[in-house]
Amino acid sequence: MGATSRERYAVVSCHVERPLDDDVWRRFSALQRARPGGFAIAALVRPADQAFGEDETVWVERAREASTHGPLGHHTHWTAPDHARPTGGAPGARVLAEGRRLRELGLAPTLFCGGGWYADLEVAEACAELGYVDCTPRASRPPYLAEGQRWASLGAPAAVDLPSGGTFRAVPTTHTLGDLARALARRDLPDLVHVYFHDTDLADARRRALLHVSLRVLARRALAVDLNHLATQLLPAASHVPWADVERL
Repeated sequence: MGATSRERYAVVSCHVERPLDDDVWRRFSALQRARPGGFAIAALVRPADQAFGEDETVWVERAREASTHGPLGHHTHWTAPDHARPTGGAPGARVLAEGRRLRELGLAPTLFCGGGWYADLEVAEACAELGYVDCTPRASRPPYLAEGQRWASLGAPAAVDLPSGGTFRAVPTTHTLGDLARALARRDLPDLVHVYFHDTDLADARRRALLHVSLRVLARRALAVDLNHLATQLLPAASHVPWADVERL
């Protein structure tokens, strides 16, 4: 069962969590330019955290570069550069503050993904206010999350209706790199494949090779599109779902 390659769409995103690491950035930038399988890889970039001494000037240069090779997104780590999920504070307020700062810097991200797949109502409201397409919802529960940790679940692109009356669009993330390799081997792909990886995966030669091979095979079994194209072409006809049906604990 499942769609033919003409009916199936595939998109690729990278969680760019170490944009100021010169070696990691060099590898990611080269990958974006190479477009394996013809994919315009979306860069979901963690903003520079000046509280930890990160250089915003260099960060802006790299984010602008990434935006010339694929869709640009905003990826929030709430606690620290190396600690994605929040441990306090106001997660939604942080997303709003970061999103407004990105615009002050002349950037126009269109996508969002919460670090550690964290999602709550305030973060969802921030996405709606900033006009983001949210890629935080997962098609399946991230296996490392402990009982009671918040995440969001969607099986297909949707317009998510909030209790405030706001709405935001969402494209679920469906496959890790390992998930994709297994699904390709089984010839078992859904109608929408959204595969993601981390920029740090590129430091491992085996994972780099797996990524290149898997994306080339995926492109033979699905139509390669970028996330912005998917959002503008498919989501206007997507079904509406209430936030209560998306949030999970």
